[in-house]
Amino acid sequence: MDLLPAWQQNMWERLMRDGTLRSHALLLKGRPGIGKYLFAHMLAKSLLCATPDTRSFACGQCVGCNWFEQHSHPNFALIVPDALAVILISQTSDAYRSTEASAVSSSDQSAKQRTGQQITVDQIRGLNDFVYLTGHQAGYKIVLIYPAETMNTAASNALLKKLEEPPENTLFILVSHQSQRLLPTIRSRCLQIAMPAPDIEMAIEWMLQRWPQRTETGRQIDAQQRDKQQYAHKLLALSGFSPFTALSLLDAIEQHQQFIEAVSTRARFDPLALAGAMQKQELTVTIDWLQKWCYDLTGFLADKRVRYHPDLQARIQSVCQQINLQACLGYLQFLNARQPLSRHPVNPRLFLEEIFIQYGRLLASESSVPEFDE
Repeated sequence: MDLLPAWQQNMWERLMRDGTLRSHALLLKGRPGIGKYLFAHMLAKSLLCATPDTRSFACGQCVGCNWFEQHSHPNFALIVPDALAVILISQTSDAYRSTEASAVSSSDQSAKQRTGQQITVDQIRGLNDFVYLTGHQAGYKIVLIYPAETMNTAASNALLKKLEEPPENTLFILVSHQSQRLLPTIRSRCLQIAMPAPDIEMAIEWMLQRWPQRTETGRQIDAQQRDKQQYAHKLLALSGFSPFTALSLLDAIEQHQQFIEAVSTRARFDPLALAGAMQKQELTVTIDWLQKWCYDLTGFLADKRVRYHPDLQARIQSVCQQINLQACLGYLQFLNARQPLSRHPVNPRLFLEEIFIQYGRLLASESSVPEFDE
C-alpha cells in the first residue's frame, strides 16, 4: 500500500525531485479531509530519515525513524492546539485514520472544555531554544504547525519574527484549512503549496481499499446488504468530498441517519427529544450536520440543487414544500452565528434545545418568515 494517497504522489515527487527543499517555510493549504497533515507528517519524517528510499520516503527502520514514531525526535517539534495534541499523537500510528475530520474529536466533553482550541504565543516562544540552538548532531530541524490558522494574534506575530530572520537548518511546515485567516506577512514568507484533492472516482477507490471489516464501535459492515461503492459515495458527499473525513464517518453514520429521520419530518419533530439524543455527541459535529442539511434545503429551494445528501433528494423536496427560501436563509445565518459557540464550554443540552427549537420554527415557515434570534 502506498505511503501517500494517489492524488498526492505527483506533489511529493515535485517537492523531493532535487533531494532538498529550497524554502525555509512551507504552507500546505487546502480544504479539510484531503490528507494535508498526513503529507506534512510524512515529509517531516522523511527529511529526518538517515536512509530514505529511492523515492525519498522514510525508511522506517533507522534510529531517526524510530525516534519519530515514538514522538521523541530531538530535531522535530509539533505545534498544535492542546485540544488536538493527544488525538494526533494517537492517530499518527495509523496514517489512514483522519486527523482532519474535526479540529477536536474527543468524546470527553469536560476534558475538551479544559483544553485550548488555539495555538498560543507561549507555544511559539517555546521554540526559541529549539530553532536557535544547534540541532542534535548538527542536524536539520523541522517545526510542524497544524492547523496554522488556529494561532492567536500574539502567536502569529511571534512566528512572523522567526520567519523574517529564518534560523539556519530549520524548516517550518504550516498546514492550513483556511490559509486566508493567516497574516498576509506570514503567507508571503512561505512557499505556498495548494494541496491537491482527488476526483470522486479516485476518492472512492482510496476509501474502498481501506474499508474496515469492522467499525471502531464493533459493528459489522455487511457487504451483502450494502453496495460499498454507493455507500462510499454517500459518505463522500456528506463529508464535502473529503475522503479522510468520509472514512471517519463510518462509526457515526447510524446516528446521522437517526438525525436525518428526526429533522426531515415536521409531524414527528421533537426538538427537546432530539436535543437529549444528540447531547453526548460533539456539538461541532451536530451543528455541522444541521448546517449541511439546511444548505441542501436552501440549494433545492433556490435551484433544485443538492450537494451533501444526493440520496435524499425526494425527502428534501418534501421538506421544502413546508418552508420558504427566505426563512431557510435566515436560519442558516442563525446557525453560522451559533457555530463558533459550539467550541466553547456551554451546556450541551440547553445549546441544542435552542438550536432545534429554532429549527422547528423553520419547519413551520411555509407561509411566514420567522425572525431567528441572533
